[in-house]
Amino acid sequence: MATSLQFQFLNLKPLHSPSTFTIPNSTSIKCFATKRSYTITLLPGDGIGPEVISVAKDVLLLTGSIEGIKYEFQEKLLGGAALDATGVPLPEDTLSVAKQSDAVLLGAIGGYKWDKNEKHLKPETGLLQLRAGLEVFANLRPATVFPQLVDASTLRREIAEGVDLMVVRELTGGIYFGKPRGFGTNENGEETGYNTEIYAAHEIDRIARFAFEVARKRRGKLCSVDKANVLEASMFWRKRVLAFTQEYPDVELSHMYVDNAAMQLIRNPKQFDTIVTNNIFGDILSDEASMITGSIGMLPSASLGDSGPGLFEPIHGSAPDIAGQDKANPFATVLSAAMLLRYGLGEDKAAERIEKAVMETLNRGFRTADIYSSGTKLVGCKQLGEEILKSVESHVPAGAV
Repeated sequence: MATSLQFQFLNLKPLHSPSTFTIPNSTSIKCFATKRSYTITLLPGDGIGPEVISVAKDVLLLTGSIEGIKYEFQEKLLGGAALDATGVPLPEDTLSVAKQSDAVLLGAIGGYKWDKNEKHLKPETGLLQLRAGLEVFANLRPATVFPQLVDASTLRREIAEGVDLMVVRELTGGIYFGKPRGFGTNENGEETGYNTEIYAAHEIDRIARFAFEVARKRRGKLCSVDKANVLEASMFWRKRVLAFTQEYPDVELSHMYVDNAAMQLIRNPKQFDTIVTNNIFGDILSDEASMITGSIGMLPSASLGDSGPGLFEPIHGSAPDIAGQDKANPFATVLSAAMLLRYGLGEDKAAERIEKAVMETLNRGFRTADIYSSGTKLVGCKQLGEEILKSVESHVPAGAV
């Protein structure tokens, strides 16, 4: 029997809904007016990316046929696949098509094959360029322990059970994009490498407002993570975030140093509701938080901006060691497709259908190797996709086409 349990991290009012969503004293986040035909750019990428995107596309198509939604899919190259075909990790055509679409769904990028490439020819550079090109500055990374998978967590049941937190990561600033950066030589003639952690006021303000809004729609608790005892950039970050408390008196704001936050996520993860932090800290902490759930293969993400299409992707990597072996876990990509529907297109009903289908498939015991345990059914990526489709269809009302 399918459970009626909603995913807590998706049970927010959509930030991209049929009506305009305006953040006080800022530009409004673009919201797509409700329509029933959408253009979706698919970026399968590398490794297991094509396998999980194939499953998610099938789920979107079936859900769309039931809910009366039509899609036009455009598949483009990114990452290593783009490097092999065009010589660059983000072809101009890919970015142009992505910008003109209603939403972008990404599989995964990277692999051992390109690890020794120069920086501008690495797959990861293409992803950074895509994020910057789409101007998606807010990355939502949920970490929710599914009741069916609580024993898959590496933490004790009493610690992992009930964890439901959201990491809001600033995505287009900080040390990943700051200048100056590069290689040089110091006064002693030694080689050096350097990067710059830098944030402008508007970059902090817009992610802070976004995070306060997310916290307000969840449980009203926001923890800002920084390193303000050492880093000037973090001191400035804390100053700007703190200034928003008067605008959001209903949100309880706290601050935590990043090293302590890394420890507390393992020690007592249930103390957190919503976390907001910079690009590099968010990158690390969200990956750490994902493992509390038992597998990085279960968690989706959404990257949103002030306007234009959102970017939706699983938080796992390309897993080249299992690519092409039908071992990939497609759940995170399918749930990313649900986030695409909810936050990118304002199609809540269709998103809910996919979320329920994932829960039902888990309830029926189907598992890929990364989440398999005794008493459950071990299946590959393709069969798990077929089982998710069965679950999607099982919620069709009597008499519906």
